[in-house]
Amino acid sequence: MRAEPPGPQHEWLDGEAGPVVRPYTLTGGRVRSAVDGFDLVAFVLARSDLEAAGDPRLLPEHRRLVALARHPVSVAELAAELDLAVGVVRVLLGDLLAQGRVAVHEPAAGHLPDDDILKAVVSGLRAL
Repeated sequence: MRAEPPGPQHEWLDGEAGPVVRPYTLTGGRVRSAVDGFDLVAFVLARSDLEAAGDPRLLPEHRRLVALARHPVSVAELAAELDLAVGVVRVLLGDLLAQGRVAVHEPAAGHLPDDDILKAVVSGLRAL
């Protein structure tokens, strides 16, 4: 099913893509989070003791992130759910983390395989 073309009052819109909003408008022009970057698989959990719904300082996207993070959810899932770029979600999460509205739990760093094992795998692949 094809989307209806935009009306004359919205000539700058694309019928297929919908309204175009630059990601940096949601972040106030910021491209980096106030907090170090979040891993895509890091889990975000909203703090239950803070209510975000009535705070006028928060963007609707901030409120939506808090609502989605009532249960542990990954950064990648949040970006997909909000249909926003991961970089934008990271900046918005940084805002919420700095305010103490969410907690971010990074995955435990796993042990990397030994160099000898990696060399054996590469050699095996080359032999194919």
